[in-house]
Amino acid sequence: MKKFIFLFAFCITVTNIFAQTDPNQIKKEGNDAFNAKNYPVAYAKFSEYLKQTNNQDSATAYYCGIAADEVKKYAEAVTFFDIAIQKKFNTGNAYARKALALDALKKTDEYVATLEEGLKVDPNNKTMVKNYGLHYLKAGLAAQKAGKAEEAEDCFKKVIPLNHKTYKTNALYSLGVLCYNDGANILKKAAPLANSDADKYAAEKEKADARFKEAVDYLEEAAKISPENENVKKMLPQVKAAMK
Repeated sequence: MKKFIFLFAFCITVTNIFAQTDPNQIKKEGNDAFNAKNYPVAYAKFSEYLKQTNNQDSATAYYCGIAADEVKKYAEAVTFFDIAIQKKFNTGNAYARKALALDALKKTDEYVATLEEGLKVDPNNKTMVKNYGLHYLKAGLAAQKAGKAEEAEDCFKKVIPLNHKTYKTNALYSLGVLCYNDGANILKKAAPLANSDADKYAAEKEKADARFKEAVDYLEEAAKISPENENVKKMLPQVKAAMK
């Protein structure tokens, strides 16, 4: 009788162990925790489930990435979003969330590269458009303040292809101002040549006019997109006057 009781108890123990480690049960517990916004438990369950199933479940990998992000496990979040991307699950949002995790890790170059890759796949993803546009608008303004005009120009140009009215208008306006300022500086430096070397002055004036023309083109494009923009309305006549 004692042997029978021992054997019965052993069978119950083994059954419980298998029940606890059953992948489908672990996934269910993860889903329940995620839906209850219990992200630490959701992350633990999802990551264990994915480990047992060799990362084959792309949807669970995506939600595991979200749970990891919520508990500030950003490096792990990147790993799980990569799985979702590779398996083409909710790809645009997976790229967007991966980028945000990289930003939290202060990996700026990887953050920008991920946004660029993601926008090729999902060019209208609002999160990626917003973050990519803001990144380069801020970078352009910072470069402009630091006197790095060429760097600023490159940054603003990266914003133009985005499907975002405000960001595109701001980038075009900023490019118009940059080109106008460059043309004005060329003329200012050339001013002493007006009386001493007419040919040199004419050559510099031609360079300045070319920059003014670029400014007009950018500003006119901005005006088409945002005809109500007051900054564009004021700047365009000023640039055209400089070309006379």
